[in-house]
Amino acid sequence: MPDTHPTPTAPGGGLVPAPLSIDGPGRGTVRLGADTALAAGPGTEDTARWLRDTLGAAFGLPLPPGSGTTPDTLALAVDPALPPEGYRLAADARWGVRITGGGPAGVFWGAQTLRQLLGPHAFRRAPLAPGRAAVLPEQTIEDGPRFAWRGMLLDVARHFLPKDGVLRALDLLAAHKLNVLHLHLTDDQGWRIEIRRYPRLTEVGAWRERTKLGHRASPLWDERPHGGYYTQDDLREIVAYAAQRHITVVPEIDIPGHSQAAIAAYPELGNTDVIDTTSLKVWDTWGVNPNVLAPTDTTLRFYEHVLDEVLGLFPSPFVHIGGDECPKDQWRASASAQARIAELSPADEDALQSWFIRHFDRWLAERGRRLIGWDEILEGGLAPGAAVSSWRGYAGGIAAAKSGHDVVMCPEQQVYLDHRQHASPDEPVPIGFVRTLEDVYRFEPVPPELTAEQAAHVLGTQANVWTEVMDSQQRLDYQVFPRLAAFAEVAWSRLPAPSARDYQDFTRRMAAHYTRLDALGVGYRPPGGPLPWQKRPGVLGRPIDGAPPNV
Repeated sequence: MPDTHPTPTAPGGGLVPAPLSIDGPGRGTVRLGADTALAAGPGTEDTARWLRDTLGAAFGLPLPPGSGTTPDTLALAVDPALPPEGYRLAADARWGVRITGGGPAGVFWGAQTLRQLLGPHAFRRAPLAPGRAAVLPEQTIEDGPRFAWRGMLLDVARHFLPKDGVLRALDLLAAHKLNVLHLHLTDDQGWRIEIRRYPRLTEVGAWRERTKLGHRASPLWDERPHGGYYTQDDLREIVAYAAQRHITVVPEIDIPGHSQAAIAAYPELGNTDVIDTTSLKVWDTWGVNPNVLAPTDTTLRFYEHVLDEVLGLFPSPFVHIGGDECPKDQWRASASAQARIAELSPADEDALQSWFIRHFDRWLAERGRRLIGWDEILEGGLAPGAAVSSWRGYAGGIAAAKSGHDVVMCPEQQVYLDHRQHASPDEPVPIGFVRTLEDVYRFEPVPPELTAEQAAHVLGTQANVWTEVMDSQQRLDYQVFPRLAAFAEVAWSRLPAPSARDYQDFTRRMAAHYTRLDALGVGYRPPGGPLPWQKRPGVLGRPIDGAPPNV
């Protein structure tokens, strides 16, 4: 016989990220079964569809529409008195489950909490035993996020991730109450977005002949051609799928550095008076590339046309334009670049980079969008409306916030998830500093140097997933999880100071969360170290010893 009376989860269900408050449990339990109706108030329609697709599939529940007046009801409602992303989840045996959000997003995050409360079976795509009830203890949970920007960067330029992998990533972000996917679409190693005006960007720029295997100092090569791109319809699908989960997709189109794939497709974009740009191919290795865009009107018009199409695909208020790691050697050697510099004040190569950024800041602002870039955009003067992704440490974000600019904190030394998780030689392709699960849990996005007024410019935080050494979904899973769960709690929950955080409580809750990740099929790094098939023996990394600097 099917198990119709499973043991309910414990109060709070080992929730990750931790909610603001849990009141309960009561003496009883709440059972969602075949007779449970789903009452969806105005503004909750997307969450109702999601619940039928997930909980309905996992437990074989029809969840028919209901009025919310019967005892066996799952009711969804919006109450503007709550914060927009805040919610209240109340489970009571007398009337079922009620999820009330300050806005549609709040209702959705409450539904994510309900899914966690129902145990790992709720994360499967079909019922393990037909007729199994979904049961949770009576309780009331009040919750809401600390930060408005809770993001993850996914680098699909270095190693392409097919569309279904991006959709899976969005589901995993939603499961952790993260609400921004920063999609890194262009770089030296590949151009991943269809631009109809410039078809060679994908005909040429989306493919490289071979790929360096491991760190750039590695002698190993993968001799298979690598590439791929998203059609505009693919991207519309990704954006719509994200929006149903209250996730904003922020596109990144890199300028003026990290642009060799574009130059390989359209050589006139490069510094043609310095090098033979027609000889350049899509780059097959890693690092900082000397081949950067030429500061010409031709380049400006080209990227305006590119961004015209980008804006039509991505409704995000922010557009990321990179601005990082732009060597100036070609500009110093270029008569054309020097002529442009002579027009500027102050007149130097940093000012030339600022000229690029300021141009697109104005261009985007005229179209109702905001520019965001890596903290190098501070060099030569920050464009008035620009926001900063602070990656080289805290310093860029501190400087920007003190100047009244908005900031997303994503310091490499703390939340770059391509960095290794342990000092063991068994870690696959070990890159950078050791950043353990506990290290990420103790990350604090707001530096103590900021006043309350300055700290208000910290929009939030983001974990970055650069994929030079992540060539498959399996490698992505291993590097990202379980650390993304710790990061999600940092971004969502109102935690005490890093040294006062209860890491033991977090690991206790993670014991329940690992079973959810198992049900989702996530190949995370086990607490005891990599499994045999997760190792990559012989593939050279670049480990950095010691504690990361706090810069």
